[in-house]
Amino acid sequence: MSTPLASWHLQAAQRLQQFVSAVTDPSHSEYVEPSDRIATFDNDGTLWCEKPLYIQLAFVVERLKALAAEHPQWPHEEPFSAVLSGDLKRLQQLRMPEDVLTLVAATHAGMMQAEFEADVVTFLEHFRHPRWQRPYPALVYQPMVELVQFLQQHQFTVYLCSAGGLDFMRVISAQAYGIAPEQVIGSSIQKVYRPDGTFERTAELVKPMNDQAGKPVLIERHIGKCPIIAGGNSDGDIAMLDYVTQRSGASLALLLHHDDAEREYAYDAGAEAALTLAKERPWQVVSMRSDFLTIFPE
Repeated sequence: MSTPLASWHLQAAQRLQQFVSAVTDPSHSEYVEPSDRIATFDNDGTLWCEKPLYIQLAFVVERLKALAAEHPQWPHEEPFSAVLSGDLKRLQQLRMPEDVLTLVAATHAGMMQAEFEADVVTFLEHFRHPRWQRPYPALVYQPMVELVQFLQQHQFTVYLCSAGGLDFMRVISAQAYGIAPEQVIGSSIQKVYRPDGTFERTAELVKPMNDQAGKPVLIERHIGKCPIIAGGNSDGDIAMLDYVTQRSGASLALLLHHDDAEREYAYDAGAEAALTLAKERPWQVVSMRSDFLTIFPE
């Protein structure tokens, strides 16, 4: 039988195990019924690599390049111009999720849902990360996947709760993390139902986007209960972490810190406020350098 949380340093693993032990022990004062054992995790930068570009953005870049000849105005309009420029710095300055979802809508509006999903599968199977030269699904964080599995083994229902595209994540969530597609919460676009039983994608975004204060709103909309565990890595996750820790009863908020330049990336950009708040809030900062024995699966 495999050791739970084997890719975590011992002290970090013990902290997680102690929390789970408390909330799953009927004799403990912090016991939580299985129906209320809910965990929500951000995706990009929390469960898989988000540098040098969000993986969904890399997918959209390829689609945009393929369609550029049909849209001569794109080189003169943002955010399309930033993508077509090939300038990594400009790409990294795109707003997430607003610009990315705008690009998704523009490049996939009018497509049938099944066609979109097939495009995602093709991208994930054939394209490689520019630094690691591995398929993108191989860039999940092994310790975090172990944590998801550990929670599931203790009757937790685990959700993805990301600013990224709902339909993009649903294609990969089961394979990458063992999280069912129906347990994915994300930003989305409107769809139109057709009499033949299919769905056509539109360019209209569903509000709110699943970012910042939108995360608790969509958690409530999709789940109807406050999670007792939440994990994120950026300022966009502050509201979700606060939502969980402000509940009555046991709670655990994890903030993943990217501080390992050798094995992954080291950066605080986009997480400055969250890292500052973590010093005064009841959150646990997870250091990738200190708390992870390994980063990616072997």
